[in-house]
Amino acid sequence: MVVTIYGVCALTFMMAMYALERRGRTFVLAFAVGCLLSSIYGFLSGAWPFGVIEVVWATIAVWRFRRPIAN
Repeated sequence: MVVTIYGVCALTFMMAMYALERRGRTFVLAFAVGCLLSSIYGFLSGAWPFGVIEVVWATIAVWRFRRPIAN
């Protein structure tokens, strides 16, 4: 039950940060954190493919955050 509640919170945070990405680069980094939190949930719940994919998404989000801003 605790893992399920954690997962709901992690996924809600991740999706909210994804929705807010256009408001600023900080939300892209927050999305990466949300992906890592969701990845932890995946591994804790035994859904390791989900955990792996979320790590990949976190890596992509960090790469997007670090990329120079286009004018």
